[in-house]
Amino acid sequence: MGTVVVGGVVLAIVGLIIRGMIQDKKNGKSIQCGGDCKHCGGHCH
Repeated sequence: MGTVVVGGVVLAIVGLIIRGMIQDKKNGKSIQCGGDCKHCGGHCH
């Protein structure tokens, strides 16, 4: 029973991370530079 509970918690955390990444992508943020062009030399856009 404990394995099922821990597995569910891990799946929930992974789901939240993926959801956040999708929302960031929709908002135009890149995984590589985070949308802050002063850190990547202005090559984002």
